[in-house]
Amino acid sequence: MSDPLRGSAAIAGVATFGCGEAPGYDDMALLAQSAHRAVADAGLTMRDIDGLCTASVAAPMWTLPVIEHLGLNPRHVDGTMLGGSSFVAHLLPAMRALQAGQCNAVLVCYGSAQRTGTFGRKEVAASRRFLDPQHYEQVYEPAMPVSAYALAASRHMHQYGSTRRQLAEVAVAARAWARLNPEAFMRDALSIDDVLKARMVADPLTVRDCCLVTDGGGALVLVRAERARDLPKPPVYVLGSGTAVWHRQISSMPDLTVTAASQSGAAAYAMAGLSARDIDVVELYDAFTINTLLFLEDLGFCAKGEGGAFVENGAIAPGGRLPVNTNGGGLSCVHPGMYGIFTLIEAVRQLRGEAGARQVAGVKTALAHGNGGTLSSQATAILGTADVL
Repeated sequence: MSDPLRGSAAIAGVATFGCGEAPGYDDMALLAQSAHRAVADAGLTMRDIDGLCTASVAAPMWTLPVIEHLGLNPRHVDGTMLGGSSFVAHLLPAMRALQAGQCNAVLVCYGSAQRTGTFGRKEVAASRRFLDPQHYEQVYEPAMPVSAYALAASRHMHQYGSTRRQLAEVAVAARAWARLNPEAFMRDALSIDDVLKARMVADPLTVRDCCLVTDGGGALVLVRAERARDLPKPPVYVLGSGTAVWHRQISSMPDLTVTAASQSGAAAYAMAGLSARDIDVVELYDAFTINTLLFLEDLGFCAKGEGGAFVENGAIAPGGRLPVNTNGGGLSCVHPGMYGIFTLIEAVRQLRGEAGARQVAGVKTALAHGNGGTLSSQATAILGTADVL
């Protein structure tokens, strides 16, 4: 028996704004610009929006000023903050609210001027320590979050024999996709040797193994499936959704090589009635190159420990056997503090056939996956066209 939520809601509009450097725009302005564009893309106006989902590192009650700024009076409000996975995690509660008739059009939105704004990287790091103290780790003064991901990478290399060169394949593939994307922040050529010889940040990760720090806003509009069919753009249906959290501190992670994506992915696949072999394009939260290996394994695209071998020889780059992070990902396209919403936006663009030079032919299904904290929160969404309803 199929899940009644499967395909009950569809993404009708998406937009980004200010990706890369946007001097003069603060977090709210970037959010607002992308929100207005996404609503227009859906063929709606702000008066039609009666649901809001948003989150921010900088403001724990972020929903309140967003509602005020956009002039909304929402009947569904979700400010759940799980880090970068938040916006993917917002989908399932929004779908339930739509199905219940609580609201009719939900705006999911995010904006951050982390690169050029006054509230920059140092302030974000300080706020994280203040708002979310990790008592058993901070005493050692790790360079978070990179130290945590380096620990996971080191363990994966030790346990499974994965190599720095295999990690570099992830960065090179992301850059190859970015070079096809005019919106990507970094589009110059990148080789395996460039990654390996780059400045070491936290062994075994060099600076090219690490995500960008950019500005950017992103937004999407979710409506009931029957309404989406009457709107201008081809509907992208949410076939499955799942969220899982196993820990906060990396030192509390049960196994440094297995993430809660194994649980969130299983839930999303079960709702969708699909498996990894049914997915045409994959959009993963690649805060660091090790993320891509871990998530490819935990989401079923290869066996545990085989992620390194799976990505070799351009397998996830343009022309490879599995298109992964087709916009360039957080490693080369955009990463304004929290990247999760951009996985959904790129998945929608691929499913609509709007990705230009990076468009993958014949896309009917897509997986978007968000990660938050230090491999702490995981959220997975399976999206599809009308062909797979």
